[in-house]
Amino acid sequence: MRRLVCVVGLLLASLPAAAQNRPPVVVTDPNARTFKAAIQRFADNQAVPDAARITGLREGIGSALQLSKVFEVIDPRAFLGPDETVALEGVPPPLCPDWSQIGADALVEGTVITEPRGLAVQFRIWDVVRCRRLKLKRYFGNPSDVDVIARRIADDVVEAFTGRPGMASSEIAFVSDRSGRKEIYVMNADGSEVRAATRNRSINAFPAWAPNGSEIIYTSYRLGGQPTLFLLTRGRRKPGRLLSKVDESVPIYRGRFDPAGKRLAFVMSVNGAPEIFTSRRDGRGMKQLTRHRAIDISPSWSPDGQRLTFVSDRAGSPQIYVMNADGGNVRRITFDGTYNTSPVWSPDGAWIAYETRVGGQFDIWITDPDGRVKAPLVTHPRSDETPSWSPDGRWLAFSSARRGRNDIYVMGIDGKNLRRLTGGEGNNTSPAWGPAPGAR
Repeated sequence: MRRLVCVVGLLLASLPAAAQNRPPVVVTDPNARTFKAAIQRFADNQAVPDAARITGLREGIGSALQLSKVFEVIDPRAFLGPDETVALEGVPPPLCPDWSQIGADALVEGTVITEPRGLAVQFRIWDVVRCRRLKLKRYFGNPSDVDVIARRIADDVVEAFTGRPGMASSEIAFVSDRSGRKEIYVMNADGSEVRAATRNRSINAFPAWAPNGSEIIYTSYRLGGQPTLFLLTRGRRKPGRLLSKVDESVPIYRGRFDPAGKRLAFVMSVNGAPEIFTSRRDGRGMKQLTRHRAIDISPSWSPDGQRLTFVSDRAGSPQIYVMNADGGNVRRITFDGTYNTSPVWSPDGAWIAYETRVGGQFDIWITDPDGRVKAPLVTHPRSDETPSWSPDGRWLAFSSARRGRNDIYVMGIDGKNLRRLTGGEGNNTSPAWGPAPGAR
């Protein structure tokens, strides 16, 4: 995996006045490049091939690759090689020069097999420049799962060429009041297939995924108006209460799973002061990490589970701190600005994204875990808040009021390819980007 590096830019004129005392840091990959992919029509074992399904599969893979911004898709009309896969077994390998001559780096070929238990899609990924097969894999699903399978294949193509899976098949949880109440919703990484995850007509907030990608922890006021942690589990309709060994009368405001999914870091009120604790899912093995009259909130685990970043106003205003997972070695890492909050660690551990107040609005900045480098990533006259990293570390999701009401946006960490994912009525906030499906 390539590591992110800092490149100092010279774009001072575009920064708010409060940030013009330093050049921005552009987070990028010095070895980054855009690859080109040729995608064949997959062979179909049916006597009468399902043309719509085959076309949809190819178009779905192509759209997901385009979404990644790592690949461009070659128009099939430019192919020198065959437009359709003949078979994956018992045939010679592709004639790589036919593909490399049209500028392709990758060739994706495959077959669709209809079985009694459903659909099997087998595919191969070729590096045609080196004429080397990179991956042979098979996915199973229902005939209605073609879009899901297409996104997963695209993520595999990205991984084969970059070492990191793509994010097209990941999901984003968020909070929306479109129904009149604040409920948790989930959507695909491209903003499609928005569906409600809660319908309890209470106040629901702070969704966060478990590492397995099948569970979402969130805060709800559904029990007598008291904030409590609940767990949504894929396939189960009724959410379960977490920290069952903790008295229901104690306010618990926010929680996040550790990278192993076994322990929680959460915020619980102690004599009226929010403090940070860790424990197992049911509340056993509880350990209090902070003990301060100030407000200590918003814990976020480092990818290795050894540290936590959090927010405290112990210095007089909300600032970002880092501590060991046992509560030791507490150190402040933000000193610029009077209001810094919502820290979240990048998947590779190199950066912490957070929101900071600049003038009358919030912008999204990043810092390294030692607080030596700080710079804006997202700046706009309207507030941008609550950042969340994509599982591949190439994107940030955040909420912004730039169209008048809050919506979820995503943007590349290089500051490019801004896209709005939500629209319509209501406010959409607090995005939480889920893990890559391979983690499930």
